[in-house]
Amino acid sequence: MREIDSPDLVLGVVGAGAMGSGIAQVAATADITVILFDARDGAAIAARDGIAKRLTRLVEKGRMSDADATAAADRIKPAAALSDLSTCDVVVEAIVEDLDAKTDLFRGLEDVVAADAILASNTSSLPIGAIAARLTHRQRVAGLHFFNPVPLMKLVEVIRGPDTTDMVMDRLLALGTRLGRQPVAVKDTPGFLVNFGGRALNTEGLAVVHETVATPAQVDAVMRDGFGFRMGPFELMDLTGMDVNFPVTRFVHESSFGDPRLRSTPQHRYMLETGQLGRKAGRGFFSYAEGAEVPSPDAVSDASPADAVFVHGEAPALVALVEECGARVLSADDGKVPVLAAPVGEDCAAYAARTGVDARRLVACDMVPDTSRRVTIMTAPAVDEAAREAVIARLATRRKVTAINDSPGFIGQRVAAMVANLGCEMAQMALAAPQDIDLAMRLGLNYPKGPLELTDALGPNVVHRILTTIQALTGDDRYRPSQWLRRRAQLGLAAHAV
Repeated sequence: MREIDSPDLVLGVVGAGAMGSGIAQVAATADITVILFDARDGAAIAARDGIAKRLTRLVEKGRMSDADATAAADRIKPAAALSDLSTCDVVVEAIVEDLDAKTDLFRGLEDVVAADAILASNTSSLPIGAIAARLTHRQRVAGLHFFNPVPLMKLVEVIRGPDTTDMVMDRLLALGTRLGRQPVAVKDTPGFLVNFGGRALNTEGLAVVHETVATPAQVDAVMRDGFGFRMGPFELMDLTGMDVNFPVTRFVHESSFGDPRLRSTPQHRYMLETGQLGRKAGRGFFSYAEGAEVPSPDAVSDASPADAVFVHGEAPALVALVEECGARVLSADDGKVPVLAAPVGEDCAAYAARTGVDARRLVACDMVPDTSRRVTIMTAPAVDEAAREAVIARLATRRKVTAINDSPGFIGQRVAAMVANLGCEMAQMALAAPQDIDLAMRLGLNYPKGPLELTDALGPNVVHRILTTIQALTGDDRYRPSQWLRRRAQLGLAAHAV
């Protein structure tokens, strides 16, 4: 085959749907000749014409010259038959997610392309090894997983099958770079990297709501304001659609032999079964009917703001926050004022039982996230509502306040710790290099930090403490720390340390 940087390189794309046409577009704009085939009559021609229109819009926006757009469109050659791909150096399939269909396609391609041509699958979940298993030249088969919309998403996962050669991996990594993507080498595991690592944010958000700790709007607001996520888990699930994210979540969970860290909730399945798919259906976790508004995540109170509070334990950041909001911090508990604390991993009930603090006056504040915009508070059952309302009124003078029911780890601690822990587990599995795990999650899911970067930002010891505490209180191995995390927390090492 020709070298990847050759001006004469020919790329075949099979499947002219959204993914296939996107791959064809980025290849054509990278000066690569593309032969586009689809078994549906007229689909390849229609895709080529659609690409040409998109390129024209880029010209209109000043992002591409008219000459470059015309040249790119001319590089896309619709094919009438599979045999027209005989001159291709690399063929990428982007057809239906069905193992038999992909295997049959590659068998047909083996009779068409040269013996050293590379066959790559854009599958988002099917094992590359399973696709290659029934082929003659298994060593040239690999995964090349793009993300939708391809022209905008800069990540591509390059997945090695059990027989894939180093040469094939090197060439596909180079092809990803030539296509203007950031290639990441990934192990052939269920969901690969991004679809595996992306489970934690959504499933832990779902768990919080399942336990009636908080509402979807509250979870989203905490993750946006406290951790910098562009979208909270429920906004994100509504955007992708339950018909997409629930099957992927179930597949990854079942393929991992029921690992509780990957478990979803009955509500997630129920949303799919009842057609509440998200934006595409006009209703998901939120309503998208005309004039509909997202429920407010903010707590408001008509009570008089607390003039004084007692802060229990060593919590200098909490003391500073209270004073900034205009309240005095007493040096000793007078038995009357609200008692504030900043537990890590615990809920109010556990904190009060352990310390002897009056649970009726206890208001816990989550100081692990960024509190410059929003503060999350929680209280134990049978709390004195007057104490709770007075604290809300005081904090609300300078911050947005989210008030939730009692929960080990609040919202932010437990969701962030689960994201971090799954990233550590991916590193433990050697699913990809630690730095590539972070890169892929930032590019593939727009995370503000990769999961290992998040672990280091919070502190591996803090993440480990959150998880072990929640695990002890709930008895749920969902919160068992990754061994990668445990070792680094115990040794005082960064999560990236290898």
